[in-house]
Amino acid sequence: MDSRMASRVRPRKSAGRIKRWISIVFGIVFVMPAALIVIFRFVPVPGTPQMIGSILSGEGANYAWRDFDEIAPSLSSAVIAAEDQRFCSHNGFDWVSIDKAVKEHERGRRLRGASTISQQAARSLFLVPVRSWIRKGAEAYLTVLMEALWPKKRILTAYLNLVDWGHGNYGAEAASQAYFHISAAHLSPTQSARLAAILPDPDDWNAKHPGPYVARRTAILRGRLAMVHRDGLDVCVKH
Repeated sequence: MDSRMASRVRPRKSAGRIKRWISIVFGIVFVMPAALIVIFRFVPVPGTPQMIGSILSGEGANYAWRDFDEIAPSLSSAVIAAEDQRFCSHNGFDWVSIDKAVKEHERGRRLRGASTISQQAARSLFLVPVRSWIRKGAEAYLTVLMEALWPKKRILTAYLNLVDWGHGNYGAEAASQAYFHISAAHLSPTQSARLAAILPDPDDWNAKHPGPYVARRTAILRGRLAMVHRDGLDVCVKH
């Protein structure tokens, strides 16, 4: 083989390797999450990256999947009241809350989160809690996939099972056992409101022995449970 033919072969081999790497990256970034979301629509999620990180850090991870009907309805209502009152009417992103948060930030207030239950479920399923623009982009893509491939009831079920409830307790069952020594199916409305109240900072706030702020927020959420039913804020998970 002369030098001219060898020079033609090497670029072709390099181009082939680049295409293979692009295909691999595309599969990992785009195809694999979609496939897993399809699978997890029908089977329980065995664990999440955050749970693995918690185990590796030595904190441990208490986790047991429960189907929607095995979790007290009051917890679903309390979480909707606390985290995402437009859950049944948006397609993954609450643009009203996002616009309000941006306007408040422009007036000098601290930029607050406006993540929906769908966004939080997607984040919990695939990502670790590290703030970055790359993670926000991945979260947005995963949220679109989840909203397209799952019914709202499955999204809320995943959220209730995967969310971090503090101190290595993931999901409603682990939190119910840790704080109240009962199963998630037997939570009272007040206990559900307490669990929903500590979600913004579950490692510092305690559902069993609430401080003044958590007690006030619990009372507010306890009152909103009736509003959730009255206004049909949970209509998308009724059937």
